[in-house]
Amino acid sequence: MDRTELADFLRRRREQLQPGTVGLPPGARRRTPGLRRDEVAMLAGMSTDYYTRLEQARGPRPSVQVLAALARALRLTDGERDHLYYLAGHQAPARGGDGHVGPAILHVLSKLDDTPAVVISDLGEVLVQNRMHTLLSGDYSQQRGLDRCIPWLWFTQPDSRRIFPEADWEGLSHMHVGTIRATAARRAGDADVTELVARLRAASPEFETLWGEHEVRSEREHNKRMIHPEVGVLDLICEPLLTPSATRHVLIYYPAPNTDTQEKLDLLRVIGTQSLSSR
Repeated sequence: MDRTELADFLRRRREQLQPGTVGLPPGARRRTPGLRRDEVAMLAGMSTDYYTRLEQARGPRPSVQVLAALARALRLTDGERDHLYYLAGHQAPARGGDGHVGPAILHVLSKLDDTPAVVISDLGEVLVQNRMHTLLSGDYSQQRGLDRCIPWLWFTQPDSRRIFPEADWEGLSHMHVGTIRATAARRAGDADVTELVARLRAASPEFETLWGEHEVRSEREHNKRMIHPEVGVLDLICEPLLTPSATRHVLIYYPAPNTDTQEKLDLLRVIGTQSLSSR
């Protein structure tokens, strides 16, 4: 690990980012160019003290999970992400292997201010949400490990299902298992796939039963109903867009035709703005 070079790289990338680029307000007074350290720490889901120590070349060697979070927070390109890993003394993962989301996709998500959108891995891990998706389904940014994985929450934490009508639960269970089954075949032997499947089979009798049916699903356009406590049931169409590596999906949610969902999304956007301005 080259602490001095790592610290310099982190600082320079932080100073090159503007708040608006990452969806943060500019603020009245900013004594430093680019983002503040606490803002990078918040975006990466770590403490400000830990990030500060990295920038001051006195922190411990960061894990690959921490590096992946920093790469997303700092909007690093694939080449910059690889450089970050090398400076920290790690081998750079295969492209797409650590859930890295490049700046182009992050930029597009930040511009979708009236449309829920999220980037998920091929195992259902939430990598990045835009503001509307956070308002619709909750904030995953502070979750760690498997608690960022939608199928894991679905089969092990029943409360996670409450944002969907109960009549849809069976179909959604089949969808989650079928997409994991397809990923497991495509990425046979990969440690993260093997671990998730083993833990789900041990933790959830429902998953174990459905896994035995060997049903395969692929990500494709589908209708999805979601329940929000303030605006009610939204009838949405979920459109998946594959990234070049096929290990990540950009999911775009838009209103189903002949429904009142657009009006409800407009109301949700206003409610969210009021909530943010009152903090």
